[in-house]
Amino acid sequence: MTSNSLVPAHAPGIPTSAHNKTYMLDVTSDRDQALLVIKALASEWRLRILELLNTQQLSVNQIAQALDIPLSTATMHVKILDEAQMIWTQLQPAVRGQQKICSRRCEAVQINFPPFGEQRSNAIEVAMPIGGYVGFEVTPTCGLASDVSLIGMMDDPLSFWEPERLHAQILWFRHGYLDYHFPVRLPPRSQATSVQLRMEICSEAPNYNAEWPSDITVWINDVEVGTWTSPGDFGGTRGALTPDWWLDADTQFGQLKRWEVNEVGSFVDGVQISDVRLAALDVRRGSLLRARIGVKPDARHVGGINLFGRKFGNYPEDLTLRITFAPDP
Repeated sequence: MTSNSLVPAHAPGIPTSAHNKTYMLDVTSDRDQALLVIKALASEWRLRILELLNTQQLSVNQIAQALDIPLSTATMHVKILDEAQMIWTQLQPAVRGQQKICSRRCEAVQINFPPFGEQRSNAIEVAMPIGGYVGFEVTPTCGLASDVSLIGMMDDPLSFWEPERLHAQILWFRHGYLDYHFPVRLPPRSQATSVQLRMEICSEAPNYNAEWPSDITVWINDVEVGTWTSPGDFGGTRGALTPDWWLDADTQFGQLKRWEVNEVGSFVDGVQISDVRLAALDVRRGSLLRARIGVKPDARHVGGINLFGRKFGNYPEDLTLRITFAPDP
């Protein structure tokens, strides 16, 4: 039986970085997620749950009691809202066992369709091996591995300079950062309209731990774009691409996350995380785009990073930069 006391508006362990922000989706690049959001909002009960979470965080049991519905029904609605990224959920200790605490994630939803007359999105993509960094600062626990073996030595930052690092398919560290450089190959007489950085990533815990939050930050051209709080380090089920030699007891996969900066602000998977706009990044044709991925040593959740390549985890992708562009006005 779970506790019936209300949870404070900013309870420990519940991420707050995306609260009171706009959830922005593009039907061209976010079609599957847009469908999940539309489905989530197509229910009076789920809308009432979002209203309940306007000023407070509630357990699933409290939601069921407030709406006078069966616990199983409340659990189903919470699952749909969670999958659509409309709410945060976090397991916390209760009188007996654990209870799932729910928090509303955004205050507005915006779904964008292509402008009238636009036939397709003009974009360039560059895939970067995760071992293609040009600089780093990492703190143990740390290490890296290819799809066939470990690279260098465990918990030795010098291993990140091994020539074999270019073949890395997973790397991990407690806190610090990795720096990557991408060429900006915009066509002549065009300008960038958005910059996206896509990666499979999660926290870094001993072995794995689904309840191990980590504040992962991205910088572009020395500008801090924003922070996403990874809920944990994922294992227990083998990753679809994780090689056979990798131990079952270790990290298996991450989540595919997309940082985006456009003319409105900065977003992770469509949820606004900061007011940094594209103009602040100075993305120009013929220049280098400098991307940094890291965990600050003074972050609220110093839970490390696991970064996955296209032959590890659940997604056959390297670290990918996507720049959309339009003709100069």
